[in-house]
Amino acid sequence: RQFRPWQTWTCRRSRSAPAARPPGPAPRPRQRCTHRPAPGILSHGHMERKDFNTWLESLSSTFITLTDSQKNESLDHLISLSGAVQLRHLSNNLETLLKRDFLKLLPLELSFYLLKWLDPPTLLNCCLVCKQWNKVISVCTEVWQEACRSLGWQIDDTIEDTLHWKKIYLKAVRRIKQLQDKEAFETSSLIGHSARVYALYYKDGLLCTGSDDLSAKLWDVCTGQCIYGIQTHTCAAVKFDEQKLVTGSFDNTIACWDWSSGAKTHNFRGHTGAVFSVDYSDELDTLVSGSADFTVKVWSLSTGICLNTLTEHTEWVTKVVLQVSHVESVMHKPGDYILLSADKYEIKVWPIGREVNCKCLKTLAVSNDRSICLQPRVQFDGKHIVCASDLGLYQWDFASYDIIRVIRTPDSTNLSLLSLGEVFALLFDSRYLYIMDLRTERVVGRWPLPAYRKSKRGSSFLAGETAWLSGLNGKNDSGLVFATSMPDHSIHLVLWRENG
Repeated sequence: RQFRPWQTWTCRRSRSAPAARPPGPAPRPRQRCTHRPAPGILSHGHMERKDFNTWLESLSSTFITLTDSQKNESLDHLISLSGAVQLRHLSNNLETLLKRDFLKLLPLELSFYLLKWLDPPTLLNCCLVCKQWNKVISVCTEVWQEACRSLGWQIDDTIEDTLHWKKIYLKAVRRIKQLQDKEAFETSSLIGHSARVYALYYKDGLLCTGSDDLSAKLWDVCTGQCIYGIQTHTCAAVKFDEQKLVTGSFDNTIACWDWSSGAKTHNFRGHTGAVFSVDYSDELDTLVSGSADFTVKVWSLSTGICLNTLTEHTEWVTKVVLQVSHVESVMHKPGDYILLSADKYEIKVWPIGREVNCKCLKTLAVSNDRSICLQPRVQFDGKHIVCASDLGLYQWDFASYDIIRVIRTPDSTNLSLLSLGEVFALLFDSRYLYIMDLRTERVVGRWPLPAYRKSKRGSSFLAGETAWLSGLNGKNDSGLVFATSMPDHSIHLVLWRENG
């Protein structure tokens, strides 16, 4: 048989006498438990509901009378006695009590009203809280429209897409940041002339250049391709449309050319000095020119006959502008064609189409003693006249002829005006292209320029698309921004970077 020690031990113990008890007092016999639960406490430890409510009311009335520190100490003690179930219950209820989602609880109209008080960066942070917040904030059209306006963005109220304006704001933020970081533009060059380029004119994506090589060329600025090239005289000024090109020359003449055939259709003779500026209106059948002979001439565009010579200037006439008036005054009414001519010190306003020997309606100047020179660039949109001087930018109201705004630019002796809109102004100097926010009169972006060819008449550089200066809209930030002729006879272009 298998040996099992415990069986052997049991067997020996069973044969021997019982072991003697050690000396000492005899043990007390075990007594039966006679404990009973307190009144109101069930045998399994739970308090009856009626008694629990009474106890809870008593505890609550006592808790209310405690000081804040005593309340905190009481809660700390209860928390220390709590288990996992109680702590989880406490955590869930505290989140509901302390973190109330007002955007979820309030009516949508009240939520929109509260959101209007937040600035755009805060709104974008709020969109990251949860999907519900992002959904509510994204459809708050009025909030995002105002945010876009704050960045100088044009608002089209006809757009009904509720998510449109948040997307537009994000694009506007990217564009403004690109302007600040010098990432909004790109450059290219047009190569084709063999001599100095004196004259530039831009319209609808096409750039016309007039050169000393006796030619004028029409370029597509997006592709860099030359569309037309015709033989001309030496060009000091150019302007074109789909059918024709008008050029002013250093040989004292003006010519009109047909793009398709390259033929000269009209020749305008009468000036005794170089023709620095030309403008025309097909509706009026009128061409105007400004010359180094201190005169402004008015011509019949279709016949080439000189209709009038304006002789009140005492300096080279470097700019002429023919434009329809959009405001009314004692001297003109809306719809009247107005001629502006500018020299080194003055801007003169003339009527067109009223009389042969017309008189100057108004002379505008920055100083009465001719101590301050005007830059050779005049902007006129039918409502306001804008020109720059050594002191800054000047804006006249065309209805009253009063100066309504003067912008003192930093380093104003070096900055020149390219174009001015309702929101932004485009300026430049010998090194940079500047974008100024007219609401704050601060420069919000700049772009480096190469050593371009400088012209005292301002004909060798120009602004491209200018609609964005009155407010970006997500579509007008494209195309040409700035063009200038270079010492190597090329044309340097600054364009908006695509997919900004």
